[in-house]
Amino acid sequence: MSDYSIGPNGRRSGTIDVLIADDHAIVRRGLRTLISGEADMQVAGEASDGYEVVERARDLNPDVILLDLVMPGQSGLDAIAQIRADNADARVLVLTSFGDNDRVFAAVRAGANGYLLKDASPEQLLQAIHDVYNGESHLHPTIALKMLRELDNPVMAAANRPLTDDPLTEREVEVLRLVAQGLSNQDIAKGLTISERTVGNHIGSILRKLHLANRTQAALYALRRGLVDINNAMATSEEAGEEVAVVEE
Repeated sequence: MSDYSIGPNGRRSGTIDVLIADDHAIVRRGLRTLISGEADMQVAGEASDGYEVVERARDLNPDVILLDLVMPGQSGLDAIAQIRADNADARVLVLTSFGDNDRVFAAVRAGANGYLLKDASPEQLLQAIHDVYNGESHLHPTIALKMLRELDNPVMAAANRPLTDDPLTEREVEVLRLVAQGLSNQDIAKGLTISERTVGNHIGSILRKLHLANRTQAALYALRRGLVDINNAMATSEEAGEEVAVVEE
């Protein structure tokens, strides 16, 4: 069993602090019960509308923000944008009933680190929280396939292609390809025989050059540009029924 200490804010150290944002009290209660039952998680706070979650995120600085997209006051999408503006390192996991293209792509563009539908199992939700906390992007299988299919659309590809005056180096392209395949910094470092710090530096440079918010977007960019085979990725997801996970800084 892990040893925990209580910090000056009254919260345990060594745990994943989760901020729950949903306008339905019964949903918040269920999520609180689920999360509080995990030894390595705790609920840092709750919010019931789009404005409150921005304020609570700013005050509490939680490890993961579990966010519904449809809330009173302002939408979850607007809230994500404000949260990311306050803290570029904030990690947001969208938990919603809506999987339509407009919301999915808008959430990823806004900087969401994961997107999960409310029909997910408790185990899937807990795994998604761990993934986002550990720097991985977590997409519901249905959402992952939807995004991969849209990326294969030439019109969508042309409309969303980032422009850069500073081309990626050969090494950066190599790192980007491995990120899109779901490898962690540690695995990339081992495969390329470089340090994890160097991998992180390459990824930071890639994001700056491509004007991307996070490594979810970088992985999707790599798929769109053909650095990773889209058909193989789709086949893998369909056969295994697993989430597409991409390591994030």
